[in-house]
Amino acid sequence: MLLCSLVSVITTIGIILVLSIDTFKFFQEVSLFDFLTDTQWTPLFEDKHFGILSLLSGTLLTTTIAVIIAVPVGITIAVYLNEYASKKFTYLVKPLLEILAAIPTVIYGFFALQFVTPLLQKFIPGLSGFNALSPGIVMGVMIIPYITSLSEDALRAVPKSLREASYGLGANRFQTAFSVLVPAANSGIIVSVILAISRALGETMIVAIAAGQEPKLTFNPLESVETITTYIVQVSMGDVPQDSMEYRTIFAAGITLFMFTFLLNNISFWIRKKYEQRYE
Repeated sequence: MLLCSLVSVITTIGIILVLSIDTFKFFQEVSLFDFLTDTQWTPLFEDKHFGILSLLSGTLLTTTIAVIIAVPVGITIAVYLNEYASKKFTYLVKPLLEILAAIPTVIYGFFALQFVTPLLQKFIPGLSGFNALSPGIVMGVMIIPYITSLSEDALRAVPKSLREASYGLGANRFQTAFSVLVPAANSGIIVSVILAISRALGETMIVAIAAGQEPKLTFNPLESVETITTYIVQVSMGDVPQDSMEYRTIFAAGITLFMFTFLLNNISFWIRKKYEQRYE
C-alpha cells in the first residue's frame, strides 16, 4: 500500500527532475532576464529570441476567454440542478454534462476550426481563420463540467437549515440560491474554478488546431496566437535535433507551465483546507 501511494509522488519527482535538468542546461546559454522580459519568441529562426512572454500571453488569453465562458454558465447550471430541477432531471443531465469532459480534445479542436470560427466570421468581418477567440470559447465549453460537477456537490453539501432560515426570512428561491447558498459554498466553487483554470492552461489540441502558431505578445482575441503547449507539440513533432538549445526550449517552456499549474493547484488546496478549518 505504501509503494502504491508513493507512485504519484515518485512520478511527480521524476517529471520535475527531467524538466529541471534540461532547463538548467538551457539557462546556461540563455539569460533568465531575457527569458522573462523579451517580447519575441523565435528560437527556431536565424535571429533567435527567447521571450516566454509571447507564449505566456497566448496561453493566458485563451484561458481567460475559457474562464469567462465557463464560470457563469457552470455555476448557473449547478444552481439550477441543485435548487430548481427535479431529482430525475438532475440524475439524467449530470451524466450528459460529464460526457463533455470525456470527448477527445482533438474533436473539440476541429469543432472550433470548422464550425465555431466560420460562425464567428459571419459576425466579425476580417476575423482570421486562426484566432484566440474560437478555441477560447470551445475550451470554455469543455471545462463547464468541471465547474458544474464540483460546484453542484458543494451546493448540495450546504446544510438545509440555511435554506430554511432564508425562506423563513421571506427570501424567494432565487435570492436564497445566489445570496445564501452560493456564498456558503464558495470554497468548493472557488476550488472548482481553479481546477478548471489549470485544465485550460494545460490544454493542447484545441489551441494547436484552432489558435495558430504565431507567438506574439498580444491580448487581442481576434489575432492568431501560440500557447506554451502548442509550441511544445510543434518542436516535439518537428525536425529539431535533440540535445540542442532549440530542443531545450520546450523544457524551459514546460517548467514555466508546470509552475503555473502547480501554483494554482496549491492555491485550491490551501483554500479548501482554510474553509475546512473554519467550519471545524
